[in-house]
Amino acid sequence: MIIKEVSQKDIVQQNLFQDKYNDSQIKFGFVQIKPGERLPLEGTTSHLENEYSFIVKGTLTGESGGENYRISQGEASYIPAGEPHWCKNDSDEVVELVYALLDIR
Repeated sequence: MIIKEVSQKDIVQQNLFQDKYNDSQIKFGFVQIKPGERLPLEGTTSHLENEYSFIVKGTLTGESGGENYRISQGEASYIPAGEPHWCKNDSDEVVELVYALLDIR
């Protein structure tokens, strides 16, 4: 058995066009999740914004709003503002996704 400790620093995340946000209600970014990595490392996360994601490469599993899910390349997801969620890359390839966080307040 091989056990690897995964840290948040192993996850590549880049906010795109951050210098253009100003008082904008949208944030746009790109994430690479390596095999075996989980976001967040423990528990769940939630946002004040609605989250829209598109899987560019790979497959993620996880839970959102108490429901298990599996999402793969070419699929998109919507997570409502405030909904607890997490995801994990259970595959042997890097997952790449783009996301938008839209503030509806």
